[in-house]
Amino acid sequence: MAGDNVKHLSDKDFEATINGATPTLVDFWAPWCGPCKAIGPMVEELANEYAGKVVVAKMNVDENPTTPGKFGIRAIPTMILFKGGKVVDQVTGAVGKTQLVAMLGKAL
Repeated sequence: MAGDNVKHLSDKDFEATINGATPTLVDFWAPWCGPCKAIGPMVEELANEYAGKVVVAKMNVDENPTTPGKFGIRAIPTMILFKGGKVVDQVTGAVGKTQLVAMLGKAL
């Protein structure tokens, strides 16, 4: 089934996930967001292609308001790449897969 490699984060498990040894790409999204739905399948593809190398995670901003606030997220979708708990790169909007692959390369 698609999406098996995508981790769904909450405010509670966010810190533990991004502070892990594996780089983590977090997709901040909401169910009502059209562009978020548009890039959803691409996020799942990346999760499958980078399984074991990168943790790909999604965080619903409506259900978890604390974490997006900490990172100043004002627009979704926003993707933030973390390595060792630190922000490596960030992009907002429905970007192409090529841009996300280049972004992941910065942490690998």
